[in-house]
Amino acid sequence: MSDETAKPFEPKPCPICGKPSIERYKPFCSKRCADVDLNRWLTGAYAIPVVEEEDEDGEPLSPPLRPE
Repeated sequence: MSDETAKPFEPKPCPICGKPSIERYKPFCSKRCADVDLNRWLTGAYAIPVVEEEDEDGEPLSPPLRPE
């Protein structure tokens, strides 16, 4: 068995302002920074890139037909 000592918890910096994060709002340092991040997601400031699909000829796929 290894005799490892527990490392003290070192909070990571808040992704919004860089201050140390606190447990209650982890990974943020405050409710304000958590709300700033949420607002960025809701307004589209953050976006996950999407790759457009193409067929074998390199033409974009047509959108699926909607039944009427």
